[in-house]
Amino acid sequence: MRSDFRFLHAADLHIDSPLRGLDRYEGAPVEKIRGATRRALENLVQLAIEEQVDFVILAGDLYDGDWRDYNTGLFLHRQLQRLAEPGIEVYLTYGNHDAQSELTKSLRLPGHCHNFGAKRPKTHHPDGLAVAIHGRDYPRREVLEDLSAGYPAPELGRFNIGVLHTALTGREGHSNYAPCTVDGLVSRGYQYWALGHVHTAETVREDPWIVFPGNTQGRHARETGPKGCVLVQVQDGQVAQVESRTLDVVRWGVLDLDLAGVADEDALYDLVDGKLEEAAEATEGRMLALRLVLSGASEVHGLLAREGERIRPELRARANAVAGEGVWLEKIAFRTRAAIDVEALRRDDGPLGSLLCSFAALQQDSASLKELLDSFSALKKKLPPEIHGPDGGLDLSDPNTIRARLDEVEQLLIAELHRGGDD
Repeated sequence: MRSDFRFLHAADLHIDSPLRGLDRYEGAPVEKIRGATRRALENLVQLAIEEQVDFVILAGDLYDGDWRDYNTGLFLHRQLQRLAEPGIEVYLTYGNHDAQSELTKSLRLPGHCHNFGAKRPKTHHPDGLAVAIHGRDYPRREVLEDLSAGYPAPELGRFNIGVLHTALTGREGHSNYAPCTVDGLVSRGYQYWALGHVHTAETVREDPWIVFPGNTQGRHARETGPKGCVLVQVQDGQVAQVESRTLDVVRWGVLDLDLAGVADEDALYDLVDGKLEEAAEATEGRMLALRLVLSGASEVHGLLAREGERIRPELRARANAVAGEGVWLEKIAFRTRAAIDVEALRRDDGPLGSLLCSFAALQQDSASLKELLDSFSALKKKLPPEIHGPDGGLDLSDPNTIRARLDEVEQLLIAELHRGGDD
C-alpha cells in the first residue's frame, strides 16, 4: 500500500444558500451571488482533477439546509460524478445544516463517494493507500456532545485522518456544536484532523495537523477575504505540505477609508476611485462585493451628513465606472466625524457646550438612556420591519445601537452649527 498520496480537504460548501435579503439592495447582482456556491464547487472538482489527488474530504455542511427542490441534490451529484472517471474517491460527512433531521429529500451517493453514518463513528480505507479515515455524521442539527471522544483508536501502519464538524471550544459567529478540545483531538493519536463548521481558515496545530479550511465561498459581508480549501501532500506517512487554494468566485471585502485631509467632494471621489481600482485588481478577476466605510475626522463630514442620500448613488456610479460589473458596493457606511476639537467645545460655557455635555451624560447614564429607549416603543410600531427587523440594523431596544446613533447626531449637530466656519 502506498504511503505517499495527496488529498483535498474542504468544508462548508452551503450549496444554494438562499442569501436572504439581497433583493433589497438596488443593483445587486443577485443571481451571480446566489450561484457562487455552485461555481465554487465546480472549481473544487476541477482542482481535484488537475492536481490528480487521490481523494477528497468534505467535512460537513455540503448543503445549507433542506433543499427547495431536487435540483440542489442533483447538482452536487453531477459534480461528484465528474471525479469518478479519474478515480478520485470522496469521503464526506454531514454537519448541522445538513444533518439527518434537517433534510427531507435525499439522493443516493455515487459509488465512489462515502459518508460515515450518524449512529456511530465509521472508518474507511481508500483502496491501495495506507490510510484510515474516521468520521461521523450529525444525527440532528444541535449536537452538544463531544463526538470525537467516541472515535476509534488509530490504526497502526496507516495515516489516520479524523473528519469532524466542530467549533472546538468555540469560535466567534459559530454555534458550539460537537464541542471538543485540541488536547482531546491530539490524544486520539491521528496524524490529521479535517475539521469543518468554522468559515474562517485556520491551522490550529501542526503536530498533529488540526485544520479548518474555511468555507469554499463567502456568502455575506461578514465572510471576507479569500475562500477555498487545502491541498495536503503526504510522504512516507507524514504530512509534507498543507497548501491553501482559493475557490471563490465572489470575494467579499471591507474598504475602510480614512478621510482625514479630504477637503471637498471632488477630493473624496478621487480618493475613492483610486482605492476601488486597487481593490478590483487584487481580486484577480473575481467579482468583488465590497462594503465601503468612510471614516475619520474630515472637512467633508458635514457634507456627508447633510447630503448622504445624494452622495451614495454617486459613489455607486463611480464604482461602475472604475470596475464595471467587477465591483458591487454592498453597503456604504459614513462613520466620519467633524474635524473639530469636540472636548474643547464641551468645556465652553455657551449653549453648544451645554448641549454636548448633555449628550455625554446621556451616553453614560443608564437610567436616562433607558427612559429614552422606553420613549421609542411607540415609534418602533410605526416603522416598517425592514428598518428595525433583524437585518435592518436599527434596534431601538438596544442601548448600544442608541449610543451609536447619539454619537452620529452629535456629530451632525456640530457640523451644522459650524457650517461655513462660523461659531
